[in-house]
Amino acid sequence: MKIKFRCAPDLKAVLPPPIPAGRALPDWLRGLAMTEDIGTFDEDRTVKQCPPFIDTMTAGFVIPLPCDITVGNGQFTWDWDCQDSPLAFHFASQVAGTPFDIDNVSVPKFINFWAMQTEPGVSVLFTHPLNRPDLPFTTLTGLVNTDRFTDLPVHFPAQWTDPSFDGILEKGTPVAHCIPVPRETLDLEIGERSPQEADNAASLKAQISTIPGFYKDNFRRGDSTD
Repeated sequence: MKIKFRCAPDLKAVLPPPIPAGRALPDWLRGLAMTEDIGTFDEDRTVKQCPPFIDTMTAGFVIPLPCDITVGNGQFTWDWDCQDSPLAFHFASQVAGTPFDIDNVSVPKFINFWAMQTEPGVSVLFTHPLNRPDLPFTTLTGLVNTDRFTDLPVHFPAQWTDPSFDGILEKGTPVAHCIPVPRETLDLEIGERSPQEADNAASLKAQISTIPGFYKDNFRRGDSTD
């Protein structure tokens, strides 16, 4: 699937580009052990051996933070050679009455400098970097018809969820996880399993529970997104 990204000419040399999500995995995942000792029960496999968990984090692409942002005493500052700010704020009134209203604090918005264009019939779901509760913010989720809205970038409102954070949010930190979504009408067929389907399910459950890597070896896609 082809996706075009365009930025202002004066930013091309300094702006980190969108990257496949598989290239933006956090250090804690890269350093995670494959198994964990659980004493009496020997050891257990960690999420690093869970293909759905990993495939979630490597799906689609991410938009990285364009520069370092220093956070301290409730203030956000930055230093980079661009006329436009990398961060803006919404009044808290925009989320008043919703679960996103945290103590009537203004809503930060990460500014994206990349306009994008997807193939006809394909939208993009923008959300928080998946399986990343370690980040001090939570990006709000939105869906945009990026095959039509192509001339301007999509920006990313967020909740600042860690008021104790004091330090630098580094350039390159993923601020939005982006998943292309074909626009198709859903046809939901609801029913119960046939006896054969029930037998298949029981057999599959036994194989997954007893054969290490069975799901990965038999059901995971072979193509890579990183």
